[in-house]
Amino acid sequence: MNTISSARADEIIQRACVRADEIGMAACIAVVDAGAHLKAFRRMDGAFAGAVDVSQRKARTAALFPLPS
Repeated sequence: MNTISSARADEIIQRACVRADEIGMAACIAVVDAGAHLKAFRRMDGAFAGAVDVSQRKARTAALFPLPS
């Protein structure tokens, strides 16, 4: 199974936060490994509490069903 390092997961989180700031949005960002296990997560200040669960479920779905979206 492919794995993702903690350093790479942190980099993805940081880049996503920068992009969210650029578009003026507070986001919840979840990074999972190939087995759909949570590797890193961040809820930006101002992000909706409900987005915590949604972001993690979306990340797991993307890992388990590797299809174009």
